[in-house]
Order: sequence, then structure tokens, then C-alpha cells
Amino acid sequence: MNGYVRKADSTLSVQTPEGIEFVLYPAGIAIRACAYGIDAIFQWIIILTVSIVTDTLDMMSGKWFLLLVEFLMNWFYFVIWELSSRGQSLGKRIMGIRVVRSDGSPVNPGASFLRNLLRFADAFMSLNLIALISIAASRGFRRLGDWAADTVVVYTASSRAPVKKLLMPWLSGVGIASPSRLLSYEEKQAVLMFARRYPLLGKARGDEIARGFAGMLRPAPPEAFSDDPLNGSPVDSGQIPRSVLSDSEFLLGIAHSLSGDASQGAQAEGKP
Repeated sequence: MNGYVRKADSTLSVQTPEGIEFVLYPAGIAIRACAYGIDAIFQWIIILTVSIVTDTLDMMSGKWFLLLVEFLMNWFYFVIWELSSRGQSLGKRIMGIRVVRSDGSPVNPGASFLRNLLRFADAFMSLNLIALISIAASRGFRRLGDWAADTVVVYTASSRAPVKKLLMPWLSGVGIASPSRLLSYEEKQAVLMFARRYPLLGKARGDEIARGFAGMLRPAPPEAFSDDPLNGSPVDSGQIPRSVLSDSEFLLGIAHSLSGDASQGAQAEGKP
């Protein structure tokens, strides 16, 4: 199960030098394409505005000014935005994503310039095929520029909160349950994966799948023990009563707790 969870999960676990672990949530192709489209429209508006303004200038000076603006738009538009707006261009800000280093720290000038310098390689023949293949094939949804600069595009904390509520709205009617021990990162992802798939499974199939895992996480009920009449010490009676919650409901309760705490424990803005 752990191997399956690691393949299906797109989050990136990062550990700081101080030993603090947090999670980055990489942005996929669709939302990055929307952000890029917004930036492209904004660039086109700037160039069109400058082109109209240059019509009022001398032909030679207006031509050179327009070429200068096009050069700045092609090579420095994203760099200037990312360095002045905490890793966000206009499109990224609207879509709720930002660029950070792979360790979660803010993007620096060298990394920003390198990742944007390689846009010409990602946009081979102006089709962006290389970028699409690289993003789709990599776990952190990175294009070539991200690999070279060691950066990743992630969701911001403010954008993740409403998204989490939309992903599993059925958890709102489930009570919060607590496991008998602290869960590892892989176990948390397994519980959340089960919760996402639960509506497709149904109660009977869900209980069947959850039975083994839930049994390991359930706390021992106090009714399972009785007092020894000789010395008053607790003795296992061997009869553990059936819990009020089914196995699937118990895991859904844990998932409800995890989904509520996730936004507190994971900072994707370079602030672990």
C-alpha cells in the first residue's frame, strides 16, 4: 500500500536543516497553463499599448522602443515579477500559486533567471511540448527550467484551504476520530487516499478494505479489561466490544482530523 500511495501522491515532503518537516503542494498542468495564459494576455496588452504609443513618435525611435519592450517582456517579465512579488507573476497570483526553491525557501535571483532563461527550450517550436511532457512525467510537475534552477511551483496556503473543503465535502458529516498512536507520513496519505475514494467504494466495500488498517489504529476500549478479584489488577477479559464506529467510519474520522490540520502543518510559501 505504501508504494501505491507514494506513486499516487503528488505532495513533496521537505525537511529543514533544523529537522522540521513540512509539505509542498506542487501545482499541476491545468492551473499553471491558466496562469501562463493570464501572463501572456497581460504581456500582449503591454506590447499593444506601447505599439499604439509609438505611432505618435518618430518612426525610428518608436521602432527601437517597441523592440526594447518586447525584449524585456520575453526575457525579464517573469524574473521581475517573481523577485518583486515573492515568487508570483500576475497569473500565478490570480491562480494562487508561487515559485519556491525545492527546499521551500523563497526563489532567489539566480534561480529565477535560470528557470526563465530556459523557457525557450521548454517552448520548442512555440508548442510548449517539452514543458508539457516534463511537467506530466515528473512527480513535482517540473519543467526543464525548474529542474535546472531547482525550483517548484506550488499552491499558496490561502489557496489550499478552500480547495481541501471541495475535495472531500462528505467528511463534514463525519465525526473526528483519533488513532491510538502517531501516524507516519505514508500512513496519513493512505488514510486520506481511502477517504477520497470512499464515495466510489460504498460502505460494505469500504469496511472490507479498512478492516485491517483500522484494527491496528483503534485504541483499546476500557471495557476490554476487568479487575482481578484477587489483587485488583486489570486483566484482559478477552472480550472487546464492537465499536460504535465501523472500520470505514473510523478511518474517515481520522481523515477528517488530518484534512483539518493539514493547512496548519504544511507551509508552501517558504515559511516552514
